Amino acid sequence: MDAPAAPITDDPSGLHRRLTSRQLTMIGLGGAIGTGLFLGSSLAISQAGPATILAYVICAGVALVIGWSLAEMVVVHPEAGAFGAIAHRYLGPWAGFVVRWTYWTIQVIAIGGEVIAAGIYVQFWWPSLPLWLPVVVFSVVVLGVNAIAVKLFGEVEYWFAMIKVVAIVVFILLGVLLITVGLPGAEATGTANLTAHGGFLPNGVSGLFLAMVFVLFSYIGTEAVSVTAAESENPVRDIPRAARRMVTRLALFYVAAIAIVLTVVPWTLTAQGGEVTESPFVSVFSAAGIPAAATVMNFVVLTAALSSANTNLYLTTRMLHSLASNRYAPAWTGRLSASGVPRNALALSALGLALAAGVSAASESEAYLALFGVSVFGALVVWLIILLTHHAFRRTRAAQGLPPSPVRLWGAPVTSGVVMLFLAAVLVSTLFIESLRPAWWAGVPFFVILSVAYVVASRRTGSG
Repeated sequence: MDAPAAPITDDPSGLHRRLTSRQLTMIGLGGAIGTGLFLGSSLAISQAGPATILAYVICAGVALVIGWSLAEMVVVHPEAGAFGAIAHRYLGPWAGFVVRWTYWTIQVIAIGGEVIAAGIYVQFWWPSLPLWLPVVVFSVVVLGVNAIAVKLFGEVEYWFAMIKVVAIVVFILLGVLLITVGLPGAEATGTANLTAHGGFLPNGVSGLFLAMVFVLFSYIGTEAVSVTAAESENPVRDIPRAARRMVTRLALFYVAAIAIVLTVVPWTLTAQGGEVTESPFVSVFSAAGIPAAATVMNFVVLTAALSSANTNLYLTTRMLHSLASNRYAPAWTGRLSASGVPRNALALSALGLALAAGVSAASESEAYLALFGVSVFGALVVWLIILLTHHAFRRTRAAQGLPPSPVRLWGAPVTSGVVMLFLAAVLVSTLFIESLRPAWWAGVPFFVILSVAYVVASRRTGSG
């Protein structure tokens, strides 16, 4: 049951509570729905074939536990820094330092990749255009949107994410028609592709688990809603509502879309991946007689990339602002503009964006593999720390005789414990997957360096 409305007051850190419930839901979806879904999710499908559908269902359950545990905590502590600040409170300064700097780093890396991707999508229309030009233009656009006011950011992200959602809904509806009754000029496909080419589970249970390793990363971004708590108009009411809507819609979109992809197109073809023109979305739109289907799809993946970059830039600035409040980042990154935006933190994140974008452009370099590894390792560690924080949150409040949160994760600590074991297993399994092995050789040194930085920072500030 939703909590009663409370008067709107700005966060004590100075951030303005201007984000509405509808914006929060779309921010969560915008952060989680990337370009991978539209281009086929080929890595996961190559491992599990049609059983990739099950992988998306299972990982949706993982995302639901993460999202609901965050909602339980942030309605009690709707403060800047979200899970990072709460980890600081319940697990100690080291955890708060590490999880926030890690999250800042992986999101900066993600922004660099997204603006590069957006530039490549523009080259679909203008192949001779130098890549740096759209990358610079899009970087300036997302910086401008984030710099003006949080209300503008929320509205722009709402419509960016809406384009993705509409594209997925249309795809699902057309896909159902194509499977069951056919479309003008295209006969019904039926469901034969789900069992052909080696059966529903062509590579066995091991293939299903490997697919889940890749699918899990599709749901990373669901924690974005919690970061908005300090700028939500009514966090006690809106954060749980947005978390519930965002995770359930995300799961529905992912599972339904992937089920249609695997039903309409043989999984052996989808597993090969390809460009926008080879996307299963384009195949279905073309069968439906939609003119210039590839152009429409390219526009969708372009907005998907810009949406992710826009949201991730927002997240990095709020994490830096929170770190500054604990004196774990330069004090100037905590200063706010008159409109309540941490523009100095935004500027520092933009420097990281430029570095990540430049390195991402050199996709064959060792530096890019290192960034990729830090991102994979860091994302899994952040989720593990969130669940550890949730366990400490419940234990500490019970020990102090404090009332429970108005939002409760069902089945905890069993559900959260099972998800922690699953995430740990995924983290270990990256050692045995060649494309994910950089997670360890880059991720472990990164955390060692981060821990050393914490020791230095805590001695300097006297807050260790």
